[in-house]
Amino acid sequence: MEIQSDLKVTIRVNGVAVSAPVQAADSLLDFLRNQARATDVKCGCNQGDCGTCTVVYDGKAIKSCLVLAAQADGKEVRSLKGLMDDPLMQSLQNAFLECGAVQCGFCTPGMLMASWSLLQDNPNPTREEMRQGISGNLCRCTGYKKILDAISMAAALLSTEHPAGGYRAAGGYRAAGGYRAAGGYQAAAGYQVAANPADPRDRLDGQAQAKANYLLLGGG
Repeated sequence: MEIQSDLKVTIRVNGVAVSAPVQAADSLLDFLRNQARATDVKCGCNQGDCGTCTVVYDGKAIKSCLVLAAQADGKEVRSLKGLMDDPLMQSLQNAFLECGAVQCGFCTPGMLMASWSLLQDNPNPTREEMRQGISGNLCRCTGYKKILDAISMAAALLSTEHPAGGYRAAGGYRAAGGYRAAGGYQAAAGYQVAANPADPRDRLDGQAQAKANYLLLGGG
């Protein structure tokens, strides 16, 4: 439906300037899904409770249903698909897959965004800090343990690759073809990964692999 409004905003969504008319009451979530076609941003409660609509807004993770589109005029917004080439996000996606943290998948985009923001600010969080970091995101499948395990895995890889923080610029831990050869991952999450295993996706059949990729990219 075409919006009749004198209010027009321009928001940079995943690096692309999107200009469109909005109503005064339209949220950033409305704009992202309807004008920018960023459907990897999910609409759950639309009241700021579930966190499925989490995006990075001027460098910080926020719930896009709580921000008016007019407030975001001239701002920079990144959704999950806007971080596809980010080494930390790639590592988180692989850790979510490795730990079985993707269940129905509806909360996954928001959980990944919240986890990414957490590890950006705190590369070596405690288990309690992880809980706090995703406390604004609800998992309907109550899969929090596996989600925390996945964050722990990504944080451990971050610590192993760069004790001072940060990933290798060229592709994160996937650049060398998988996990670190020296003992794999043996940190707080309690897992032990064999040296240089294949990408976890390689252990899935075609249908399961397609579903996992789809959900980790914000589909569903």
